[in-house]
Amino acid sequence: MESMSIGELARCTGVRPSALRYYEGAGLLPLPERANGRRRYDGELLREMLNRLAVVRVAKQAGFTISEIRTLLDGFSEDTPPSERWRILAQDKLPEVEALVERALSMKDLLERGLRCECLRLEECSLAGNGSSQALT
Repeated sequence: MESMSIGELARCTGVRPSALRYYEGAGLLPLPERANGRRRYDGELLREMLNRLAVVRVAKQAGFTISEIRTLLDGFSEDTPPSERWRILAQDKLPEVEALVERALSMKDLLERGLRCECLRLEECSLAGNGSSQALT
């Protein structure tokens, strides 16, 4: 595997250089060696970066925070398998996601009711909580 600059790594992974630097600072990625003041990724470090970035991408898609991703990567003993790490964090994350889905469904319902609204005055509109027991809270 060849040596890469941060720009080359960014193009290869689809992650902006600024995000790579942020992930390094947040402890998600190891700090690379520098050549003439510039980051260089090669050998084992490059393989580790690519693997960790793949995990970060999936974890972000699942809604994990930077802190949660850091825990997933480095917050368990070395002998804890990735599947167990994921299971523990996912059990904690699911209620949060379920609440988010419930909120999104409520928002969708409100928007759909708004599309059917034919009120002539806001003072009489049930969406605004006037003239109905379904007031917004």
